[in-house]
Amino acid sequence: MSSHSQHHYFAGLDLQDKRVVVVGAGSVAQRRIPRLLKAGARIEVVSPEATPAVEGMAESGELLWRRRSYDRGDLDGAWYVVACTSDSEVNARVVAEAEQDRVFCVRADDAARGTAVTPAVAEHNGLLLGVLSGGDHRRSGAVKEALSEALRTGVVDEHVEPHEPGVALVGGGPGDPDLITVRGRQLLGRADVVITDRLAPRELLEELGQHVEVVDASKIPYGRAANQSVINEMLIDRARAGNFVVRLKGGDPYVYGRGFEELLACVEAGVAVTAVPGITSAFAAPAIGDVPVTHRGVAHEVVVVSGHVGPHDEQSLVDWPALARLNGTLVLMMAVKRIREFADVLLEHGREPSTPVAVVQEGTMQGQQTLRSTLEGVADAVERAGTQPPAVVVIGAVAGLAPERFA
Repeated sequence: MSSHSQHHYFAGLDLQDKRVVVVGAGSVAQRRIPRLLKAGARIEVVSPEATPAVEGMAESGELLWRRRSYDRGDLDGAWYVVACTSDSEVNARVVAEAEQDRVFCVRADDAARGTAVTPAVAEHNGLLLGVLSGGDHRRSGAVKEALSEALRTGVVDEHVEPHEPGVALVGGGPGDPDLITVRGRQLLGRADVVITDRLAPRELLEELGQHVEVVDASKIPYGRAANQSVINEMLIDRARAGNFVVRLKGGDPYVYGRGFEELLACVEAGVAVTAVPGITSAFAAPAIGDVPVTHRGVAHEVVVVSGHVGPHDEQSLVDWPALARLNGTLVLMMAVKRIREFADVLLEHGREPSTPVAVVQEGTMQGQQTLRSTLEGVADAVERAGTQPPAVVVIGAVAGLAPERFA
């Protein structure tokens, strides 16, 4: 077998509908296969055993798994090969056969003895970044991360043409600016206009260019509110004026964020619109406050309930007696002001007074606090503590599963 220099030639392979053979189905294969699938390759895995993830991909039809050891001839018709078994002798045989067949082969356990190497890869706004460093994987990984961050933050100008006019409904997550999705942050960086909410991560606005118009459409609970129809008109008008408009919301646009109302308005007006899901505070705030909304053997159901109107309000669509009969977790949003009413109606219809309750205020943000109580005592506890929105209320046995530091 010939020796290979570490001065590689960088090329992009079109593997759409082309046969790719992966020999081995352990953790290395599990890392390599998803990007090959994304490239459209027809993947065949040869291995007597596989990780649950690889096995799952085979069961779902994403790839073909030949559940046996590697044999001569398995590479016939392949365009690309990955040798990633835990047996170096098998990997060497795969590389040797690939060389004879003039098929490029990556050898995971000894990259220098393969005929191709896998770069450290990242994606950004349609760009595929790859870094090779002559076998120094830590270095290539670090440089890849630095390049990706530089592009994301604008330190490196990618010279992207202005985005087509339209609207993106972007979920900013529960509050911490690091918890917005990668896609959300990318679109925010390309905005001409940003229409933001009170609960959207404020720090993200500081990253915007000076040319970006920022419109505050805050809907402060129980106070002055921007009319939804006005917001809809603003989205449509700014987009029709040739702008790419980002509607930045806290949490997820479709979880009590009126996102679908805005999408429908844009569609009806003929304005291009897309939605980027966000991490909802209904689950993230409790998680960051050490309150799981599910737990094995404790809760098999989670119901998320809006508390923007009281349980006896004629506008309420909630069947509170039914909720009281459930055994699982209730997550109440926008419920701090009326927590006594909600607790009373649940108690009235049979929920145990001793049911644990946790109230997580400003989850993921600097002022985060977790208050722990019971259903019969939570209203008084909230009043004593002076708990204010935004806060998420978790009712159920999971709220009593505090780790030792809170016990």
